Amino acid sequence: MINQVTLVGRLTKDPGARRTMEGRTVMSVTVAVNRHFKNQQGQVEADFVLCKLWNKAAENMEKYCRKGSVVGITGRIQTRNYENDQGKRVYVTEVVAESIRFLDPKPTQTDSGQAPKETVELPF
Repeated sequence: MINQVTLVGRLTKDPGARRTMEGRTVMSVTVAVNRHFKNQQGQVEADFVLCKLWNKAAENMEKYCRKGSVVGITGRIQTRNYENDQGKRVYVTEVVAESIRFLDPKPTQTDSGQAPKETVELPF
């Protein structure tokens, strides 16, 4: 069986990592991926894909990316479910990242003299 997906898109908000009770770093991000065709109004639509990153990948995403950053994510599709506060079963489908690449161009010095967040490629 094969379960592999590759996405290239933009982050929809600034990434924020959290720690599990076991001390592992985890992060959920949404990546907006443009479709390769236009709708009936002539506009390109996007799909918004939930992705989960763990440990060093999550830490580096938080350190080097922000809303609008272009990222490449390779991973696997995973489904899970839980019961919400109202007792209703909620199903979630997400991409669990196995590798990420930061695809924004290398930053240059800003007018204030500080360099913005760096762009790196992560093998992990």
